[in-house]
Amino acid sequence: MDATLELAKDLKKKYYARKLQPLLKNKTFFMLFYNTSTRTRASFEAAMTALGGHAQFIDIATTRASEGEAPKDIAKMYERYGHGLGIRILESAVGYVYGRGNAVIREYAKHCNVPVVNMADDMYHPCQGLADIMTVQEKFPRYEGKRYVIMWAYSNKVRSWGSVQEEALIMSRYGIDVTIAAPKGFELDPNIVNICRQNARESGAELKTENDLKGALEGAHIVFPRNWASHACVMQGMDKFGKENEIRLHERYRDWMLTRELLDLMDPQAIITHVLPVFRGEEATDEVMDGPHSVIYDQAENRLHVQMAALALTMGRPA
Repeated sequence: MDATLELAKDLKKKYYARKLQPLLKNKTFFMLFYNTSTRTRASFEAAMTALGGHAQFIDIATTRASEGEAPKDIAKMYERYGHGLGIRILESAVGYVYGRGNAVIREYAKHCNVPVVNMADDMYHPCQGLADIMTVQEKFPRYEGKRYVIMWAYSNKVRSWGSVQEEALIMSRYGIDVTIAAPKGFELDPNIVNICRQNARESGAELKTENDLKGALEGAHIVFPRNWASHACVMQGMDKFGKENEIRLHERYRDWMLTRELLDLMDPQAIITHVLPVFRGEEATDEVMDGPHSVIYDQAENRLHVQMAALALTMGRPA
């Protein structure tokens, strides 16, 4: 992890100095998308281009997987065509059944003899997490002990736990105090939370869960307002729990939106992050997301540099 971050920072400098080397010349990275994407696809494609390689986008709907072709057969094919395989699978693609997306990626990796990159699943979003800790380190060179609040925020669109759990995992590992602020009923995977607690103990940080939004935001240095599905919905799956039930539950907490007034509770130098897309007028107001505390575009840019580093480290061996 440290090596990836250090390389990402170095490549970022070389990117702006126009001194990048073609570390992935003549290499092909296949990107298999079960879900739509804005930043993930673009950043991986740009990263491969910047390092002299090629990224090929594949919509799962255009493959025979929808007709029952086994991940094993798809994996074995792509390993012979290229040098790496990225997979994105979560939310509607797995019926919101927790762990199913992660299991699919592991199945591909089990049968694939080239590097397999997790481009987001229903449990984790590792490349996003690396970009976000990189952003925090840039904004707060002395980041240890800063308070990072992962804030559940209202939306009528239901999203999985991958990004928020990734944030808690990586920030706690780097000595940043993490508070997960959410209404009752929106608890995350207890096994992941326990790993975060262990990370915090080892790094000298603190991990807390909180149902009081204003209390959680008091003095915070970094705030990430993000909607995620309720515990009941994730544990049962959307088909069983029912989307209407889930939306009704979200509607109870429409006031969980990051506003200008709530910014006043935070540290004066606080930053607002988001993995995007942010649902404006639901998770946060335009005033907040477009204001001086917001670093969402710097954060999104760092996806490019982290992607370059991850691809170079995994695919940069001689052909």
